[in-house]
Amino acid sequence: MGLAQAAPPIHVLKDPNCGCCEAWVRILRTEGFEVTTETSFGTLLISHKLDNGIPQEMISCHTGEIDGYFIEGHVPPADIRRLLSERPDVVGLAVPGMPYGSPGMGPEESREAYDVFLIRRDGSTEIFTSYEAA
Repeated sequence: MGLAQAAPPIHVLKDPNCGCCEAWVRILRTEGFEVTTETSFGTLLISHKLDNGIPQEMISCHTGEIDGYFIEGHVPPADIRRLLSERPDVVGLAVPGMPYGSPGMGPEESREAYDVFLIRRDGSTEIFTSYEAA
């Protein structure tokens, strides 16, 4: 598992009652990421996201922090690896909302189309990766 050494640790803030957050964490671990989790919810979690440059329209249920980047929502492990490889000067990545079939949100073979967004430091966004409906 050569990729396991390449991934820095990721720290995830999540609601303790959210099953999809836990499913995403399990997927990251399966993909070789070392994951730590911290319980946070409500206004405290939302404030943490906004204070760290995640625009309100990009918010999802959990937030990861890895190697200076924020990972918001059900971002696929391949996109996290690409971000870490390319090292752009940005806040991080986001999959807003909770699209069905994204990692941790149901089977990929029946997913709905969704986009992974790059969040720039000025708060603007651009599409980083698009996933078509399965």
